[in-house]
Amino acid sequence: MKKLFLVCIFLFPMIGAVHAEKCANCSSSSSCNQCRLGSSDSSDARKRCEKMGCKITGTGSCSTAANVKVCG
Repeated sequence: MKKLFLVCIFLFPMIGAVHAEKCANCSSSSSCNQCRLGSSDSSDARKRCEKMGCKITGTGSCSTAANVKVCG
């Protein structure tokens, strides 16, 4: 039972990381701080973010902080 519990503790966080969404970080002059790219960083997703007013400065994981404005 202990082994099953330990496997669950280590396995479930890894599953969430595999399906995590990627975000584009936007410049300070943009209308938002981040833009969701979805699960893949494609040129179509970047163009969609740029149309929403995001001047992309890089990519990373999406923030869950309340003070981060996310467009898209």
